[in-house]
Amino acid sequence: MPPAQPSPILRRRRLGTELRKLRESAKLTGDQVIEAVGWASASKLSRLENGRSRPDLRDVLDLLDLYKVTGPLRDELTAITNEAGDIRGWLRSYATMTPRQRGYAELEAGCAEIREYSPVIVPGLLQTKAYVNLRILSSRQLVDDPDTEDAETEVAARMARQSLLTREVEPPRYSAVIEEAALGGRAGPREVLRAQLIQLRKLAGLPNVTLQVLLTEQTIADWYLPHTGFSLYRFAEPQDPETLAIEGLATNLMVTDHKEIATYSMVFEWLQDAALSPDETITWLTDMAGQRSSAPRKPASRDPGMPPTQRSRRSGRLTEQ
Repeated sequence: MPPAQPSPILRRRRLGTELRKLRESAKLTGDQVIEAVGWASASKLSRLENGRSRPDLRDVLDLLDLYKVTGPLRDELTAITNEAGDIRGWLRSYATMTPRQRGYAELEAGCAEIREYSPVIVPGLLQTKAYVNLRILSSRQLVDDPDTEDAETEVAARMARQSLLTREVEPPRYSAVIEEAALGGRAGPREVLRAQLIQLRKLAGLPNVTLQVLLTEQTIADWYLPHTGFSLYRFAEPQDPETLAIEGLATNLMVTDHKEIATYSMVFEWLQDAALSPDETITWLTDMAGQRSSAPRKPASRDPGMPPTQRSRRSGRLTEQ
């Protein structure tokens, strides 16, 4: 499988950032640009600069003319504009995709690194087919949308995304901190959970995947309590903005603000330091799968009263930050 191409939504964000920089360099206000190009609505420029609308090539060329952009930069932005509108072309990379899955698939495409914290659910890229089916069916009655895909198609779409981690060419680096509660008895029937534990153990052995389980009683930093699960995406092209995603019941929040990204990156480091090391996690997953238990026991070697650094040294390795 070839490397995933940058998604249209990522291209729109990149294009919007570049167009805003060009306008600011030209020392033009939004109203001045609207008047110069003859657009009827000021919101059109705002949506374009914030990556919230599919760009029209003619509109972008009008802006590039106004900003006097020529040469290689003009060619690059023209190509990005075409990619930003090619939804069908991008979707050909996936055998199946649904609107519900598309938002995350678009973020994952072109990623160089993904970091995820999951307090109550196994991250989507790591789920078994049975676990996916259970999660989708369990929330089905909350989805009030006549256009919602059937569960079988939704499961197929989720599984299609997972090839990202195992593709032969340039798979992204993937790190996840998963709370012990996400693998407890409330998450599903014993047989489903056992298969999920085996799947996590297998994926943890991939060279590009790092998994860490965070035990329930473990203290995080100076008694910090995370507010919610989140995902951080860094892309292969440095100019593409790093993105924070927070999944909600009804809507998902996508943020590219540098300060917000830095805050959540720090929280992720705290979570990594508090969690079992990658080696300990593999042992834990193996033990829990072998017990076939819905109530995993805690390893006796872990002392929740110890500071994180001391615990890491006891395990024989320092957690990478």
